[in-house]
Amino acid sequence: MVSSMAGGLIYDIKLSSVGPGNVTEPDMVHEPSDMNLAMKLHYLKGIYYFGKQAFEGLTTLNMKEPLFILLDQYADICGRFRRTESGRPYIKCNDSGVRFTEARCEKTMDEWLDMTKENASLEKYLTPNQIIGPELAFSPTFLLQYTKFKCGGMSVGLSWAHVLGDVFSAAEFLNLLGQVVAGNKPNRPVKLGQMKSKSTNSESPLKVMEGPLSIKRVGPVGDNWITANNCKMEEFAFNVNATQLSHLQSKLLSNGTNFSPFEALSAVIWQCIAKIRGESDTKVVTICKKSEQNMADGNNQLISVVNADYPIVEAKPSELAALIKNAAFDEGEKIENAIKKDNGVSDFIFYGANLTFVNLEEAKFYEFDYRGEKPVHVSYRVNDVGDEGAVLVLPGPPKNGGRTLMAIMPEKEVIEFKLELKREWFMD
Repeated sequence: MVSSMAGGLIYDIKLSSVGPGNVTEPDMVHEPSDMNLAMKLHYLKGIYYFGKQAFEGLTTLNMKEPLFILLDQYADICGRFRRTESGRPYIKCNDSGVRFTEARCEKTMDEWLDMTKENASLEKYLTPNQIIGPELAFSPTFLLQYTKFKCGGMSVGLSWAHVLGDVFSAAEFLNLLGQVVAGNKPNRPVKLGQMKSKSTNSESPLKVMEGPLSIKRVGPVGDNWITANNCKMEEFAFNVNATQLSHLQSKLLSNGTNFSPFEALSAVIWQCIAKIRGESDTKVVTICKKSEQNMADGNNQLISVVNADYPIVEAKPSELAALIKNAAFDEGEKIENAIKKDNGVSDFIFYGANLTFVNLEEAKFYEFDYRGEKPVHVSYRVNDVGDEGAVLVLPGPPKNGGRTLMAIMPEKEVIEFKLELKREWFMD
């Protein structure tokens, strides 16, 4: 047990595990798809802030009981990674469970949120920070942390190995948890992957095509699923309210073309970063958004690349927004082929291989209902982002109507980037 973190701000930390209520069928395994394995060095960190009514009067057992029920349908999440003889990772569904952490914070929730406006990195103490490895057989892929604030409010923090699925998958898990808490049967619309009694690998011919621009080969990292940056990275969050967003979209209106909030925000941020880094380092950006297939499980996000053939700094922001809207080309098949070529053994990073914009506007973060209460604020980020950085565009609180942005970028660029946004656009 760890007694405290963050200089004593987070204390009384207790660790335990939660598994499925029923025993999983023997010899059951889960084989991650090629796209899932492309994401295995990244981890999603989500934090949901609730008022005190949501968890008031609950014991540890009260909070664990709904998980027992829900995890019956998530045998893969409760398993542990192994490797086939060829080295390809798979999950042995052995009911090892998920990690469960309880903690307390000496600040009220309002005080804590004010602190994170100045230092977003503090939020890392509200989520577990364990990675997969170096011993795969003992590393949980999903960890939860319930942190109680001085005021009685609570945060639910998750660490979700991206190899399990994308942000929409993680959000769906918690939304289903809320349904179980309400006494409803968890109705999982889509399974995380094909559950099989044996591990099989079918060989299929690969199309000959150029390699993907949206991922970068690293390592090899072996069984320690983490990679190092060449520079120190910093994360910070900022909000764009509904009025600011509307003003920005109206300024980018071009020849009758309306741009979504994500397209408008990404365009101006792209240009701001180009002014800092120079043209050659920002010609190519990666766009990640929800797939039109609307699948709730697995890594089904649509990944595409935009390659500008003219100077970014001199362009009109509306031109950049038009590129993001109309000129992005899908790299999903290329990524899958790159993983398949090496049978899932090679190591890649996706976020930060290029400057990466992640559209989470459609994520149902605020549908996580716990005993009739919904979160007052939701924060998400990605760990182990590469040196080129990433910007996540999240929905703001429903009453706000704006957007919350989480930027992860080189520390040396942050001050200049903030000044550029403040001077040119929407930051206060």
